[in-house]
Amino acid sequence: MSGIRRDLQTILDSKVGRGKVLLLIGPRQVGKTTLLKSMMEKLPPAKTQFWNCDESEVRKFLSEANSAKLRSFVGNADFIVIDEAQRVQDIGLTLKLLHDTFPQVQLAVTGSSSLDLSNSMNEPLTGRKFEYNLFGFSTQELVQHTSLLEESRQLHNRLLFGFYPDVVNNPGDEKEILANIVNSYLYKDVFEFQDIRRPAVIEKLVQALALQVGSEVSFNELGRLLGIDVQTVQRYVDLLEKAYVIFHLRSYSRNVRNELKKSVKIYFYDNGVRNGVLSNFSPWELRSDTGCLWENFLISQRIKNNLYHNRSRKYYFWRTTQRQEIDFIEEAENQLFAYEFKYSGKKGGVKCPLTFSNNYPDVPFSVVTQDNYMEFVTDW
Repeated sequence: MSGIRRDLQTILDSKVGRGKVLLLIGPRQVGKTTLLKSMMEKLPPAKTQFWNCDESEVRKFLSEANSAKLRSFVGNADFIVIDEAQRVQDIGLTLKLLHDTFPQVQLAVTGSSSLDLSNSMNEPLTGRKFEYNLFGFSTQELVQHTSLLEESRQLHNRLLFGFYPDVVNNPGDEKEILANIVNSYLYKDVFEFQDIRRPAVIEKLVQALALQVGSEVSFNELGRLLGIDVQTVQRYVDLLEKAYVIFHLRSYSRNVRNELKKSVKIYFYDNGVRNGVLSNFSPWELRSDTGCLWENFLISQRIKNNLYHNRSRKYYFWRTTQRQEIDFIEEAENQLFAYEFKYSGKKGGVKCPLTFSNNYPDVPFSVVTQDNYMEFVTDW
């Protein structure tokens, strides 16, 4: 399935030549470099350059650069890709210098985490960048490459192995590829850029979070389980979010009596990574965690599809102290939409909780099952 077009490419193409740096951030191995290289190929090779910041010489040059050095390096290029920019100290200042010195050159920059990248870039590049996120494939992208029917047939594979490009493009090798991603790439930026004295604790934390997908997370309980204080748990969770391993949803509350107001749920950006962390790729029909995999799949794919089409949304879940619950709430332009997720079963058998419908009578409520999920995760 090589040659799958990324939906974000349309947006990126439209921003070329607009006088701003293109910044593409996301986990390692999701296709950021491939996407930007495909944009480079539209120009003559003499007009493009590719600077890989995993190479020590490139890092040294960019960290010590001045305008004279940069001029000799840029040459006649019109389009320059700077890959894995988070590895260069104070890269934001260097990019500002490049942008201001060579306004005719289109800079396209990738980063594998926002650990140092956002801090070092936000101020120097204020008003000088378009920033986007890239993750694994979306269901929408795969449907466009094959068909709605073919992608529907792959549902169990996607629920188990996820959407990393290498995984999708190499059926049969999914377990080996995901083991490599988890062992070699998942925590690379966390360990490299932060002072993590007990890396084994991070790995145990990720495993604990993987077992709690779709459930409310207690940082106090996680601290007791791992033998660390609550502040350290919160710091590690924040680092894992900035490394694009996990993300969180907060509980939605408008001060209705009995609503949970400060609860958090944790999800993984990719189902395959979640299962890889646990080394659990048991067949779908033998699993006891199908509900949380279904929920993680739907939410991560919904968020991805919205991001790839530049749609700004806010996301929550809803629950009361009496355990009335709605799995997912999306806010779009001040309008709320409520969703309940059931892999199997008839939609008519699931009712909106009365407390929610009474207090939010104008909010549409929908049930997403295996029969209608394509409407939720794609634009079809």
